[in-house]
Amino acid sequence: MLGLLFEMKNKFGKQLSDILVDIVDPSWCWSIGSGEAHSMEIPDPDFLPPNVIMEGEAFFSDISTGKYYVIFADLKAFPTREDVVEVKNYEEFLKSSCQLALLVIDSVYVSIVLKEQQMVHKFFERAEALGYTNIKFLTDENKTSLLFNVWG
Repeated sequence: MLGLLFEMKNKFGKQLSDILVDIVDPSWCWSIGSGEAHSMEIPDPDFLPPNVIMEGEAFFSDISTGKYYVIFADLKAFPTREDVVEVKNYEEFLKSSCQLALLVIDSVYVSIVLKEQQMVHKFFERAEALGYTNIKFLTDENKTSLLFNVWG
């Protein structure tokens, strides 16, 4: 299994935190690609700013504080800032030190690609517990539609 596909609820909340916290390594650096997300409490143009690299602590602070609405997200996790490279497809993912690629498209469609197989089952259990729908394992057979960025 390469990862997981599912549909999350289309609402304001802490969806990224709900999905990621206590499963992924909090020390990972996050490459944030093109996307669009809006903070509910305070209009914050710096909430998940596109084309930046965030340290794990700052990233988790942002996604765990206040409610927000994710329309598109392109998030990739690396062990260190020095490891961060552009990952445009599955082959580049495998060659890189990227540990996780998470995409949100149209506020509900989520794909998570992982290097660690044990994490796939943890994400599956989390998605079920959160009441997400259409949960499917991502495999070699169904990876043909796999995207690694939300635009272009």
